[in-house]
Amino acid sequence: MISLSLAKKLKHAGLVWQPQLHDFFAIPDTELDKQVFVVSDMMIDVQQLFGHQMITFNGAVEWSLDYILISDVVWLPTEGQLRQALEFSLLMEHQPAVELVCLVDRYRCRIRYQGISHEFNGENASDAYGRALLYILEQFDGQNPLISGPIA
Repeated sequence: MISLSLAKKLKHAGLVWQPQLHDFFAIPDTELDKQVFVVSDMMIDVQQLFGHQMITFNGAVEWSLDYILISDVVWLPTEGQLRQALEFSLLMEHQPAVELVCLVDRYRCRIRYQGISHEFNGENASDAYGRALLYILEQFDGQNPLISGPIA
């Protein structure tokens, strides 16, 4: 999964989130910032009841937040969502190329942007894609935010 730090940088650089079912997000700068949340239509818990592990379905939970603004959370895009956003941002290139290479100790994402090859490393594929996408967004300098769409 993408790091919260990189996700914050992507948001700041102009990656706009259109929440979809099963998207991951975090609530930074709170006591919940290490918790990953999922957009879902139903909350499901695994609990111990009467000595047995059970799946419970909850419509509302006492400790839950009533609401939180999308602007107060940070989207944690998946590897596939990052790759799709990266490919979308390179559509106008003559020969857009996105390549992921798995090395012994890291992943490397290679892109061709404005005719020049660039490489970005990450501990996992998501971070490598995320660093490449961050580079592209920084080239826009906030002038052309990349808005996420319905990503499968």
